[in-house]
Amino acid sequence: MAARILVAYTTRKGSTAEVALAIGKDLEKTGAVVTVADMTTISSLEGYTGVVIGTPVYTGKVSGDVTAFATRFKDQLQQVPVAGFVTGIAPVYPKTGDVSVFTGQLAGALAPVQLVAVAMFAGKLDAARLSLIERGMTSLLKVPTGDFRDWAAIAAWTRELPAKMGI
Repeated sequence: MAARILVAYTTRKGSTAEVALAIGKDLEKTGAVVTVADMTTISSLEGYTGVVIGTPVYTGKVSGDVTAFATRFKDQLQQVPVAGFVTGIAPVYPKTGDVSVFTGQLAGALAPVQLVAVAMFAGKLDAARLSLIERGMTSLLKVPTGDFRDWAAIAAWTRELPAKMGI
């Protein structure tokens, strides 16, 4: 029977959703049956043999949606292999924070679940989609804007997931 994998994400501006969709498509290439969904819309994990969780980092923190998701599905998440990814600007602009801090925040939000794989990918920071305050802070801190997603790195990480998840 084919693995059934849920790629559950939360997003603010759409970049993390696009990464989640790419991960889902790459997992389908392995023969898995994949569902990609906003984690706030998920009502059950029944039938999934693995879960991948994705979240952006904003103002130095992973989304609170992850904690809510982990709390809601605490027992079910402990029954399947779980991997996670974080998106943000830190991989290309380290002044915003250390990558290991953000991956650690994701792991902490999901505890006691142990992640079988975790990564942080550079995201997309589109100045046109930022609020006036966000644009001001971005400018003040000299944070680069643009699409920094490395699709090859995302695909390479995804290719390793089936073995790490044991599926």
